[in-house]
Amino acid sequence: MSRILNLIALSLAGMAFMLCAASGHAAPKKTKFTVLYSFEGNSTSGGSPFSSMIQDKAGNFYGTTTTGGTVGVGTVFKLAPDGTETVLHAFSDGSEGGIPFGGLVADSKGNLYGTTYSGGQPSCNCGVVFKVDTAGNESVLHTFLGGTDGATPYDTLILDKQGNLYGTTTEGGGACNCGIVFKLSPKGKLTVLHVFAEGSDGAFPFAGVTLDGQGNLFGATYQGGGTCDCGTIYKIDSAGNESVLYAFTGNSIDAAYPEASLLMDKKGNLFGTTKFGGTSNGGTVFRLAPDLTETILHSFGAGSDGATAYAGVVADKKGDLYGTTINGGGHGVGMVFKLAPNGDETVLYNFANGNDGANPYGGLILGKKNAVYGTSAAAGVNGFGTVFEIR
Repeated sequence: MSRILNLIALSLAGMAFMLCAASGHAAPKKTKFTVLYSFEGNSTSGGSPFSSMIQDKAGNFYGTTTTGGTVGVGTVFKLAPDGTETVLHAFSDGSEGGIPFGGLVADSKGNLYGTTYSGGQPSCNCGVVFKVDTAGNESVLHTFLGGTDGATPYDTLILDKQGNLYGTTTEGGGACNCGIVFKLSPKGKLTVLHVFAEGSDGAFPFAGVTLDGQGNLFGATYQGGGTCDCGTIYKIDSAGNESVLYAFTGNSIDAAYPEASLLMDKKGNLFGTTKFGGTSNGGTVFRLAPDLTETILHSFGAGSDGATAYAGVVADKKGDLYGTTINGGGHGVGMVFKLAPNGDETVLYNFANGNDGANPYGGLILGKKNAVYGTSAAAGVNGFGTVFEIR
């Protein structure tokens, strides 16, 4: 686990990393930013959310935190429209898991599913797949053992119409210990769909997977690929065959080190972000077309227009993309951006490292009436991050 912890430490160091200024488009004049909740980080509240939330039809938000709860290793929370937060489950870091970096996915009955990075089998501490039912009861669906079944899942799961869960682990698998892609059936049977072997195959899939209508899975690895070792985009077809669609080259005109899940549009284009690469090495937003042509839609300037895109992007009906960076912005602690189809960036909000929060590691969700919702992992009134709304 040491290699992965070192990579995570580099990400966490970004919270304190101030970057040089560069030009960016100003926020729209009518943008309104509101803090909906400030995490307390204590036994009755969560703290430091690292993932995006989901929202039900009644307007309730659901998400995870990496700290807070009974023993300080994270929670599953619900935030009502009136701003009332409820801890649905507090992890113990024992057999039920701890430190959920990934977010949640819900089935049609309202049951929540996710992963923890640690906890589980004591000798391995390699994480679990869990379920929290509508009554708040947690059950472990799979405990990772650190061998062929993988270890330390990091990102959010996806759920198909048959109730199967799909995800990745950052470690475990084969001899290289470089992670796997897995499928977990409703009955709890885990099937390893692919074992990463480093080299051209890719390694360390921090990102989860995306599922298309034909049953193909798409994802990104943080390392591996070509000589740059800067990561890949891969496909696993419905028969279980893996192919590398693109290897990042990491120079000033390409991207490097993708850490977030990909977004697929109706035409089959894949959109994603990278933490580094681009003209200023501040990260990028990219598109991979069905013909495997890669286009850098935006290179972050490592200043006022943001830097280090940790989460992925979401899209509205017009094709505009929305996302966050954990560094850069007007105060160096991250921002929220909108990217037009032609690549023009608009800064929707710059975090000030105060009551508004800082370092939005989690992605965004789009609501009604042009609302954008997300979380910040740091700052806020209590110093443990916030849930915010931008209109």
